[in-house]
Amino acid sequence: MGTVLSISPATKKAMDADDGTKGDKSLKRPSMFVSLSWKKLVASSAKKKVTPNPNPPCALQVAQRNSENLRKTLQSEERKPRAPIPVPVPTVPTQSDNRKQPQAQAVHKQVGSPSAVSPRRIVIQASTGELLRCLGDFVCRRCYKLKELNSGEVILWFRNIDRTLLLQGWQDQGFITPANVVFVYLLCEDTLSESLASPAELQGAFQTCLYLAYSYMGNEISYPLKPFMTEANKDVFWDTSLSVIERLSGKMLQLNADPHFFTEIFQELKSQRDSSEANLDR
Repeated sequence: MGTVLSISPATKKAMDADDGTKGDKSLKRPSMFVSLSWKKLVASSAKKKVTPNPNPPCALQVAQRNSENLRKTLQSEERKPRAPIPVPVPTVPTQSDNRKQPQAQAVHKQVGSPSAVSPRRIVIQASTGELLRCLGDFVCRRCYKLKELNSGEVILWFRNIDRTLLLQGWQDQGFITPANVVFVYLLCEDTLSESLASPAELQGAFQTCLYLAYSYMGNEISYPLKPFMTEANKDVFWDTSLSVIERLSGKMLQLNADPHFFTEIFQELKSQRDSSEANLDR
């Protein structure tokens, strides 16, 4: 007959426990597999994100690309046509507007006219020798009673004083220049009169004018009296000097400060040249 197996309750519980354990293991295996598969997937995706570029661009390549892009931009800007710079054009009022027309003409005279911007200049030229001859002719014409007087003698008075001052060391350079001759003429034209009776008296008055001219226009601080003073005007030298200063102090200052006044005196002196001697020079 068949064999009858008897199972105790403890054995049965142990068997049930083993079966349960096997069942739990069989149920947990799929979850472990899924967990491992998910970890691999995450790790592989992370590797793809973190993996660097095997051939990264170097700094030189970046600089070359930047310079090339800048060059292309500049070339494109140069090819573009440049807009012309707007220049304001003054508007001229129409003739129908009678109120604005005179005002526009006045502005044109003040701004556009060259004569309004700078005064007209008169250019005059003369050498020192020519002006000295003009001065001598003036003195001879003014003192016409002195028949034996000539312009060369007057010029000699002037040159002798200038040479004496140079030789004695009172001045380093000659005083006779066109501007200084004009200054001497200004003094002589006011001081010398036709009432002078002798050449010596005329020479004394003329050399007094020279002393004032040297003192005012000369390069030195002071000059000696002896070359300028003669026996004929020894007693009246200072009286004549003070009288000339009192009368002509304003004109002497104006001659140096006002170019128009200087030009006027210059032209006046140049017109004193004797016409007959001028023709002989030609």
